[in-house]
Amino acid sequence: MPLVEESPSLLFGLRTIELLKREVGDDVPIMGSVISPFSLPILQMGFGAYIELLYGEPDLFWTLMKKNEEFCVRWANAQLEAGATAIGYADPLASPDMTPGDLYRRTGFIVAKRTIPRIGGAVATSLASARALPVIDDVADTGSIGVGVSTFDDLAAVKRQCAGRLTILGNLNAIEMCWWTPAQAEAEVKRAIAAAGPGGGFILSDNHGEIPWQVPESVLLAISTAVRKWGEYPLDWISV
Repeated sequence: MPLVEESPSLLFGLRTIELLKREVGDDVPIMGSVISPFSLPILQMGFGAYIELLYGEPDLFWTLMKKNEEFCVRWANAQLEAGATAIGYADPLASPDMTPGDLYRRTGFIVAKRTIPRIGGAVATSLASARALPVIDDVADTGSIGVGVSTFDDLAAVKRQCAGRLTILGNLNAIEMCWWTPAQAEAEVKRAIAAAGPGGGFILSDNHGEIPWQVPESVLLAISTAVRKWGEYPLDWISV
């Protein structure tokens, strides 16, 4: 298991957080990030081998989970100590698009319930563009305070399911964004705010956590301008 204090790449990430914190203080939130212990093996051993482990080698699966949980907690807490405001817990395998619900509840759900409470700050679960709506209740039960939702999710339905329990992050389509005009960007921002903005508990974001290099700067600036134009509460422009 990598030690944070001996890993140049991890130390580089911590230094980046420290510099950001020095620059913005408490005025701008800084989001740290970890890959969940349940989803990390896709990168550690490849998808095919991990699926075989998940279904066929339960003892080895739980041995790996224990190691991954320890690393996840250490890495998350190191980021918080460096100045991160909250942690994004990337867990795409939690989505039924990736893992059957009954299998997830016997595996990744248990892992999340053991891991997230050990992280010393706020945690939002991201399903990395996979659908979130079917597992909203599970995500809320893990201790997460937020959920990143897919462009394939009905944002209004997600809002109803999350109300009073989870803050929503989403759900602009970062792939289609490559071809948006500034006018389309504004329309998409208005759509998202109208669906999930009323009552608070909504952070406008893309649906994955990454913006492709191919997205024009003009589109990103149009999104920012539209948020300032249409995201001012009390959102009186939204028809009830």
